[in-house]
Amino acid sequence: MAAARRLIFLGPPGSGKGTQAGRLAERLGIVQLSSGDALRRERKDGSEIGRKAAQYMDAGTLVPDEVITGVMLAAIDKLPAGTGFILDGFPRTVPQAESLKVGLAERGLSIDAVVDFQLDDAEIVRRIVERRVCVDCGATYNLSFLPPAKSGVCDKCGNEIIQRKDDREEVVRTRLETYRAQTAPLVEYYQAGGLLHSVDSSAGADAVQATVARIVGDTGD
Repeated sequence: MAAARRLIFLGPPGSGKGTQAGRLAERLGIVQLSSGDALRRERKDGSEIGRKAAQYMDAGTLVPDEVITGVMLAAIDKLPAGTGFILDGFPRTVPQAESLKVGLAERGLSIDAVVDFQLDDAEIVRRIVERRVCVDCGATYNLSFLPPAKSGVCDKCGNEIIQRKDDREEVVRTRLETYRAQTAPLVEYYQAGGLLHSVDSSAGADAVQATVARIVGDTGD
């Protein structure tokens, strides 16, 4: 069995990075860690870092770099020793990346590779605007390439599927502008460190998966 990988997946909303992170995590037996899930978990657990994060979340303000980094390191600390992971959607800024590097080094760990999922804005907008999500189980669909068997109804649990408010076109375009501004320096940071690998997300999900597998050395062992 190959050694556990420690990876970062970057990419704008709608680029497919979450889907690919889930696929790879299942295949390699590693853990997908998203910042949103980690924030909610630490808050629910009432940990010190979770209480700090909650103050900003409740106020509707951005969680500071040092707090979100602390949340992600806490999530990593909860993993069994030797477990690999994929950081999905974190870090978002260079200061977060630098703090993550220091925090991992203190634990005797480092990142093996950073995968940047690239897709042009027009395609991203189309994908997200056509996305629908189950109100109950959270299953995700797309009206063009992954529609439910029955219009408006979840295949898995039979409940209603809806378009989320933040999946509307004007919101998506604003999110993309914010993402591009934040992430351009981050991409340069990891490129300078020799860790960055770019993937064209316009290919089908299986083709993207094969490319990612080659990048991370997934030989199928």
